[in-house]
Amino acid sequence: MITRFRPYFSYLRPQRGLLSVAILCGIVAGVASGAGLPLMIDQVFPVIFSGKADALSPWQLLGVILWIPVVFLLRGVAGYFNTYLIQLIGTRVLEAIRLDFFRKLQVLPLSFFQKNSSGDLLSRGLSDANQLQVTLTTVANEIIRSPATLIGALTVIVWKAYQIEGVTLVLVTLAVVPLSVLPIRYIGKKLIRRASHIQTELGGVTGIFSENLTATKEVRAFNLEEREVGRFARASQTLIRAQMKFVKYEKALAPLIEIVAAVGISFTLLYAYKVQLDQKTFTTLLLALYASYEPIKKLGGLNNEMKRGLGALDRLEAVLQTPVAIVDALDARPLHRATGELGFENVGFAYATAEPVLRDVTINIPAGTVCALVGPSGAGKSTFANLVPRFFDPVAGRVTLDGHDLRALRLADLRRNIAVVSQDPVLFNDTIFNNLLVARPEATVADVEHAARAAYAHDFVLSFPEGYATVVGERGARLSGGQKQRLALARAFLRNAPILILDEATSALDSESEAAIQLALRQLVVGKTVLIIAHRFSTIRDATKILVFDHGEIVAYGSHAELHAGNDLYRSLYDRQQQSA
Repeated sequence: MITRFRPYFSYLRPQRGLLSVAILCGIVAGVASGAGLPLMIDQVFPVIFSGKADALSPWQLLGVILWIPVVFLLRGVAGYFNTYLIQLIGTRVLEAIRLDFFRKLQVLPLSFFQKNSSGDLLSRGLSDANQLQVTLTTVANEIIRSPATLIGALTVIVWKAYQIEGVTLVLVTLAVVPLSVLPIRYIGKKLIRRASHIQTELGGVTGIFSENLTATKEVRAFNLEEREVGRFARASQTLIRAQMKFVKYEKALAPLIEIVAAVGISFTLLYAYKVQLDQKTFTTLLLALYASYEPIKKLGGLNNEMKRGLGALDRLEAVLQTPVAIVDALDARPLHRATGELGFENVGFAYATAEPVLRDVTINIPAGTVCALVGPSGAGKSTFANLVPRFFDPVAGRVTLDGHDLRALRLADLRRNIAVVSQDPVLFNDTIFNNLLVARPEATVADVEHAARAAYAHDFVLSFPEGYATVVGERGARLSGGQKQRLALARAFLRNAPILILDEATSALDSESEAAIQLALRQLVVGKTVLIIAHRFSTIRDATKILVFDHGEIVAYGSHAELHAGNDLYRSLYDRQQQSA
């Protein structure tokens, strides 16, 4: 079982100096516990209580008296540093595991996040990573310390037993020790399945918690408070049941081993009675035998801990070992500023096992074209646009930029040439200035303010007491929808990329702001290739080319006048919206 954790012991490699000291301290503490205490009874007590203490010199008496504090000093100091250093190593290991997990999330394709809830991923990155850290450090510590204690105790048992009665007493004394392994094996089989189940249920609880926190407005608007409390309570109860099933077996291990130990000690006591062992010898053997069962219990707990770790490891590996589909080719070529000519050649795309979203799409979009994508919901418009920044790769055909297959270009260079403004923009819990700066980190204060003015955001930013230093809150919670949209547009102005993707970028604006933004957009799109995912036809009046999508295919393209006159689908969509308006 420990081989499953072997690849992850690499997290301990940078800490091998501290780990060596911690292990050495663990060995000292283990030997002091396993051998030091029984030998104290054998070597110290007879001198003190034999009536011959008067014959000792002051130095000899001091040495005998100091045996006890020295043993406990070694045991205490070594145990303290062992525990402290292991905890220090553990926190560093946890940091490394979480960082690797978080780093992997940054490069996984968007399709991965469509299949996995944010709450479950949060649970994996926090709870499961924490469990793996506990397991790794516990194993690294106890795999040395407990055997050292056991070996120290068994050494005393063998030495004293052989010294008094020979091999027979050694065998009688040690016979019951292997029996202590039986409860460990039995309970371990019960725990491994339940450990994985606990981590899964914990992910479910975290998922509900996370989802509720992102839907606070909807919960109150639809009076869902009681429903949400009930849903969380049911998930919590399921988690508790799973945890208690684990605890039922985990906590049974120590008593079972102690019962086995008690039976063994009673048989040893019976044998000692028959061979007439003196009390001093038997007490030494008894303490050494008892000291040998303590590390066995810890090794049993270590087995339980490894079962927990396996459950966490399985869930972490589901993310860490997920292949990264969107990567640079080994011979990827650099891309400076593109001209913006886009080509789709027999492009097909489908999400996992679902029906194709795009079917044999072929179209050329010359540089500088303002291209609107229209069609019914689910027709493939967003997917078409998402292929350009390589949020996904086509399953058939290819997408080109300036004649080069996107997969042959460096991913970072490609995305540096693209600005995206989504319908629901996300702002980080940071200042307005830093939220704008993500578009172009090297931009100056003047550049940022110029972009904000172009997006008609400068005035409302200055209306805040802290201006551009205003913290917007989680996902921009302190701003209105229109304000967030204008900041997202300001990012696009600041980025000044040759390719611009607008997913209904003015949908959250009032009519006055929208009119102003439309004027600004006319300046922004000059000389750029623009893809406008249009839900409202008022946003495509300036498009030089319109693509009509239906069931994953481009069924028509042209100007508004051409399509309204010659395409039934476009005309019906346009007329229906005009009548509604």
